Amino acid sequence: MDTTNKLLEVEHLCKSFPIKTGLGQAKKSVSAVDDVSLYIEKGETFGLVGESGCGKSTFGRSVLHLYQPTSGTVLFNGAPVNMSNIASFRKRMQIVFQDPYSSLDPRMTVGAIVGEPLMAQKLPLSRKERYDIVVEQLHFVGLNTEHMNRYPHEFSGGQRQRISIARSLTIKPEFIVCDEPVSALDVSIQAQVINMLIELQQKLGLTYLFIAHDLAVVRHISSRIGVMYLGNLVETCPSKELYKNPLHPYTKILLSAIPIPDPKISRSQQRIVLEGDVPSPVNPPSGCRFRTRCPYAQEICAAEYPVNREMSPGHFCACHLVEAGG
Repeated sequence: MDTTNKLLEVEHLCKSFPIKTGLGQAKKSVSAVDDVSLYIEKGETFGLVGESGCGKSTFGRSVLHLYQPTSGTVLFNGAPVNMSNIASFRKRMQIVFQDPYSSLDPRMTVGAIVGEPLMAQKLPLSRKERYDIVVEQLHFVGLNTEHMNRYPHEFSGGQRQRISIARSLTIKPEFIVCDEPVSALDVSIQAQVINMLIELQQKLGLTYLFIAHDLAVVRHISSRIGVMYLGNLVETCPSKELYKNPLHPYTKILLSAIPIPDPKISRSQQRIVLEGDVPSPVNPPSGCRFRTRCPYAQEICAAEYPVNREMSPGHFCACHLVEAGG
């Protein structure tokens, strides 16, 4: 692997949040992201999937230092990113938030929203130059100058998310965290937004971290996929490989839940039911965090945390029982 092609490298990233306890009790914290390492190459889309609450969004925001990481390192194009120098990276890294209703200021017009990053970065631009840039970004996402003087409440959810994407593109970033950008949209609109993101990536040379809980959605946009469970990365591999040859039991369960439109094929597929509830991240299970819900768990799973091993070129899995077909 050519290391010079890696735009983002994350090593042993951890993020914990303190939680309130009773008077006189010891302070506790919840580990939202625990020792996650991955890389994203220039121009690719890395999909990050898992159940709600598994730490996907926290990871994305910690990479951008919207949350200060508890420990670990983030390298952007080989340069370390930290709280002391994050301002210099803001032009190069942006985010599209999940909720298109709460992420846009209802008191601002669309033109002001899309142009706000130019003001925040204090770029030396004339009013005409800012106007031209805003118009260009709106055209990129399928909107036009007629929408500039309107307010967010005048738009549908899909159009609001297009406005959010336009805002993220204004200062021409290299890397965008897409934090479940289509989960709040209708299925028909989801496909339109995903196709638009793919077109923008090809046109502008963008790199994405695409966060979602739906493997079917991630499949169409990602070149590689990472699967998270309770703050840990349990499997990483190319997108086609994940669907063809999943190794981790949790990945297999997620894939079995994807609905298949063909009734004959759907009836022949065996659905694996995920039993039990997600353990509390305040007191996670010992060893493998998935063991309390895993149908194949053995004694070693409780005693030791599995190492994230490369089982085949580019295919990593953290499971004690992979060789045994677990």
